[in-house]
Formats: sequence, C-alpha cells, structure tokens
Amino acid sequence: MKEGKDMNSEEKLESETDRIVIAPDGTLQVPDVPVIPFIEGDGIGPDVWGATRRVLDAAIGLVYAGRRKIRWMELLAGGKAHNQTGKPLPDETLQAIKDHIVAIKGPLTTPVGAGMRSVNVALRQKLDLYACVRPVRYIKGVPSPMKHPERVNMVLFRENTEDVYAGIEWESESPEAHTIIAFLKDRMGVDIAPGSAIGIKPMSRAATKRLVARAIKYALDQGLPSVTLVHKGNIMKYTEGAFMKWGYEVARERFGDRILLESNIGLEVPRGKVVIKDRITDMMFQQALLRPETYHVLATPNLNGDYLSDALSAQVGGLGVAPGANLGDNCAVFEATHGSAPKYAGQDKANPASLILSGVMMLEYLGWKEAAKAIEQAIQKTISEGLVTFDLARNMPDARELKCSEFAEAVIDRLVKPQC
Repeated sequence: MKEGKDMNSEEKLESETDRIVIAPDGTLQVPDVPVIPFIEGDGIGPDVWGATRRVLDAAIGLVYAGRRKIRWMELLAGGKAHNQTGKPLPDETLQAIKDHIVAIKGPLTTPVGAGMRSVNVALRQKLDLYACVRPVRYIKGVPSPMKHPERVNMVLFRENTEDVYAGIEWESESPEAHTIIAFLKDRMGVDIAPGSAIGIKPMSRAATKRLVARAIKYALDQGLPSVTLVHKGNIMKYTEGAFMKWGYEVARERFGDRILLESNIGLEVPRGKVVIKDRITDMMFQQALLRPETYHVLATPNLNGDYLSDALSAQVGGLGVAPGANLGDNCAVFEATHGSAPKYAGQDKANPASLILSGVMMLEYLGWKEAAKAIEQAIQKTISEGLVTFDLARNMPDARELKCSEFAEAVIDRLVKPQC
C-alpha cells in the first residue's frame, strides 16, 4: 500500500489519529484529515478514478478551505494486484480496508463463464459488506428512454452475500453435478435432466433480516414513506417467499409502531411512519415503469436486486450516472456500478460520473454533506449545459462531447460552496 504521490514531498507516517473509527454506538468518528484507501480498478478504472479524485479533492478544498482533506492510500486489487503480487485480491488489501473502515474503488474486471471468481464478489463476502446500496434518481438533462424519468427516485438495498453470490454451482457432467443429481433422485424423489449443471440458492433468516432492517432504518432516517420487499415467493416459496416473511418479521420486531403494513393504511402515511409492502419481482419491473413515484426504498435478494438496479438505472440514463456502495457493520466500500470496459482503457473517454457520484455517497457517509452537495450541484449544472462524455453525447444532439478528464475539470469549474 502507498499514499498518493501528490501528497507532501516528505512522506508523512500514518498515525492512529488519521483513521476513521466506529464509536460504541455505531456512529463514525471521522478526523479532519482521514486516510481513505482507494482501488484504482481495471480497464477504464485509472481514467475514471483520476477524474473522481480531482473532483473530490477540489470540492473538499473549496468547501472546507483547508480544514479538511483526504489522505489517499492506494490498495491493490484486480489486474494490477495480479501483475504485482500474483494475487487478484491480496490479504493486505482486505486488512487495510478493515483498518480504515471506508474505501472507494474503480471497476474491476469479472471473467464470464470461466476463470477466477469475481474480485468484486470476493471483496463483499470477505468483508461482509452485506448491503449493496444503489440510489437511482434522475439528473436533469441526461438522455433517457422515459417520458418522465424524473419520477424515478428510489434507493435499492440488495442482499450481497447469498443467493447467486454464494457461488455454489457445479459444471454439467462434473462428478459433483452427478452426485447432487443422484442424491436428489434417490433421497428426495426429484428428477433432474441428465447432464444438467447444478446451482444451489441459499437464503438465510439472519442475512435477510439484517438487510431489511438496514433498508427500513434508512427510510426512517431519511423520512421516506415506504420500503418494498421484492421477491419471487409465488414460485420459490421457501427461499424468495421466506425473504418476504423474514422481512415482515424484522419490521415488526425491530421497528414496532414506527412501521405500518400496506393493508392497514389509508390514502396518507402518518408523518414519521414507514409503510412496509411487498411485490412479486416481475410485477415490480412493471411498477417501476408505470408508477415509479410510488416506490422509495426497495429491499431485495441478490439476483432480483442485480436485475432491478440496472433496469432502474436505464430509466434515468444508464449505469454511467449510477452510483453505488457496499455497506457492512464494520466497513464500507463505495464503487462505480459499471464494469471495466477494457476497450476504452487508457483513452480518456469513459464517463466518470458513476464513480464521482459514488464519491458523493462516501462524503455523505463521512458526514461531509456540504462537499457532497457541492459536487451534486456542479454535476447537474455541467450536464444541463450539455457538457458530457461520449456515452451521453451520442444521444444529445446539441451536446459538446468531453473527454473523461475534461468532464472532471468542467465539474470542478462549476463547484460552488453551498449556502447554509
């Protein structure tokens, strides 16, 4: 691990006072100059991270006038880690994130169909980052396929450790697949076509409850009126259906009279209350298109949330403007939601907005809300003036296409200290 090269020429040794810590009540204690690790990422990662870092540093410098800043510390993961250490996810990287509580990362390449398991998934599981949180809202001026993309304003909480992310599967015709098929036939009376590949979908009460509880607490803290449990419980009754059942259980157990069930409310939700409702997954996709304004926080199992977060992002302009975070009880990693797009690597072309907005989420998590607001407002102004990267410019006839680094500079030029 190393600190960013543009820090003081004399390398300053890190002390315990530079670290973010978690107080006994669960709140963060953030020093004015915290050390925050970053993972540059693969493919377009260096481009979008470089742009993001400049914007974050500029906003913090403007808003706090030198009183606060971030000391960046690089960690290795993905291709860069493999090239330098022979491991895609070194133990030192995991330990540094645990030690420093908060980190941010660019996109990492995930092989499809073969090769190593995803580094992204490994990070989430090894650090127990059980909640993938993706706010989806429209930025004025972004091209969208929707007539009213401004009606989409949801925050999706996706379970991050189970379901397909458990990665329990066996290849077709493998000895393991033959063993499972034979067991199911002989012991359970279940016939499965010979030659099938086999996957197992675990979903637990404990993992479901902590995810849903986090989603409900967020809704209460933010004054949002509803949390919707999204599941396929009409077909998969003991996994997806259990997700719904356990979600209602934790709502009643943990939040008592602060929640209401959809079946028990009238036309208006009393102030300070959150309505808990549920929707079948396919129905939710339809509702997201037809009545998005009636949904606020979604809590989902892993695969449902994966589909939904990308579909919702498409409604507001795509993954290029979609931020994300992976949160646990002991640490948090903020990340771009898109992939590494290797064909654009090193071309200074990619849209850095997803990672910049993930950095905004990180600043809000730190309690540095003024700097976060300044960046949001500057991005809005930049895009509304038609200053965008190629992915948006191709659908905006009057836009001026910018390079990745130029977009960052345009945002920096439009930073204004927010009024109190």
